[in-house]
Amino acid sequence: MKICIYCASSKAIPRIYFEKTGLLTKALVHEGHHIVYGGGSRGLMGHVADTCLSLEGKITGIIPGFMKEVEWDHPEVKDMQIVADMAERKQKFLEQSDAIITLPGGVGTLEEIGEALSAKRLGLIQHPIIIANFDGFYDEFLIYLNKMVDQEFMGPQGRELWTVITRPEEITLALAQTKPWPLGITKSEAF
Repeated sequence: MKICIYCASSKAIPRIYFEKTGLLTKALVHEGHHIVYGGGSRGLMGHVADTCLSLEGKITGIIPGFMKEVEWDHPEVKDMQIVADMAERKQKFLEQSDAIITLPGGVGTLEEIGEALSAKRLGLIQHPIIIANFDGFYDEFLIYLNKMVDQEFMGPQGRELWTVITRPEEITLALAQTKPWPLGITKSEAF
């Protein structure tokens, strides 16, 4: 399975996120999954790539040209796709993956997960979307998502858009248990 990982590029984040990201990446590589990620060499992005490469796993980076120009790309990732901009990058993430894992991250990660959830809600993708709520990082975000369902901004099936894990070792089961999402929306489901 090709799995897209959204995550932080910051090096300054708490160490615990690096530790849990390493464990999750090892589990994915040991299961034979191909990782698709943002192409960076720093922060959790760099740690995903370093871990995958150290285990001889399969990894594809997708990075906008302006980031490559300032050498944010990982020099050891051989399958590196250079795209025009962030919008094309996000589109390629969805096109070239079968599942999405969102690790802790900043506003870029939040934008990516928001776009993926919206695409799934509209039936444009069927990807399992897994939110890695390590150390409660996404607690408030999950309250917000559930509030959307509770106040009927989404129907009750909205909670099936995502799956939450709190420990790296839960990833294999989460990927296996995610139900397929129907493609397209019906007139009764429309806004």
